[in-house]
Amino acid sequence: MHDVIVIGAGPGGMTAALYASRADLDVLVLERGIPGGQMNNTADVENYPGAGIVTGPDLARKIYEDSTNFGATHAYGNVTGIEDHGDYKVVLTDDKQYETKAVIIASGCDHRQLGVPGEEDYSGRGVSYCAVCDGAFFRNKHLAVIGGGDSAVEEGSYLTQMASKVTIVHRRDQLRAQKVLQDRAFKNEKIDLVWNKTVEEIAGDDMKVTKVVLKDTQTGELSELAVDGVFIYVGLDPLTEPFKTLGITNEQGWIPTNEKMETSIPGIYAIGDVRETVLRQITTAVGDGSIAGQEVFKYIETLTD
Repeated sequence: MHDVIVIGAGPGGMTAALYASRADLDVLVLERGIPGGQMNNTADVENYPGAGIVTGPDLARKIYEDSTNFGATHAYGNVTGIEDHGDYKVVLTDDKQYETKAVIIASGCDHRQLGVPGEEDYSGRGVSYCAVCDGAFFRNKHLAVIGGGDSAVEEGSYLTQMASKVTIVHRRDQLRAQKVLQDRAFKNEKIDLVWNKTVEEIAGDDMKVTKVVLKDTQTGELSELAVDGVFIYVGLDPLTEPFKTLGITNEQGWIPTNEKMETSIPGIYAIGDVRETVLRQITTAVGDGSIAGQEVFKYIETLTD
């Protein structure tokens, strides 16, 4: 019987593990991949206080090392569900089950797909959702970045280090990204912007992507843009499918909590990108994790009173 199981080893999950283990709780972190979550797909982190400019993987490694300083253990586990038995919970994975007094859900979210013809067909052959992972394969190529938020603009700027040209395609007539990121993109000679366009199709030959078919959101007119690769940043979907039977998610799949990170079920907490919130950043995930790590200690104390 563990005191706490943390589902997910992103910045929030690892911070929760740090705080809970520092309170002398038995903490197990279950992660289905490399610790760090979305940080591992981020080129440079510029807004984490005290770290200066640091790569996402480097920051992930440092937080991971800190998270294990007080005895928290990590294990691989693809979580398939949680059973609520009142004073204890059972976390189910593909091949094991774990008993615990409390659970902190830090499963994060994933990049949303466009859902257009050719997207799945050319995945790994020109379609990508991670500039850091795949940008190096497109040196001196023309790339399309789909989206207008922080991720699209920031990763589009990053791709100009390798690509000969980056065209940012946005469905509106202005970007949603932070002004500092917009200014950086507008000043970059390698970046073009295409306004009021959506992607209707991703097309290519037997080997790779060669073009995207665009639709004007105002006139409906179709056009083609010749590109060598497509990087998609059109939003995020919460990774909450295993928890929906508990009734703790909203209609969009996000998990609402109070300021203590408590869900509607005592002993189950949610933090970071998976939570219903107005901002999803490393700093906010870390803040959530510290609160949950402290609150879970208080909760477990009530079980022994």
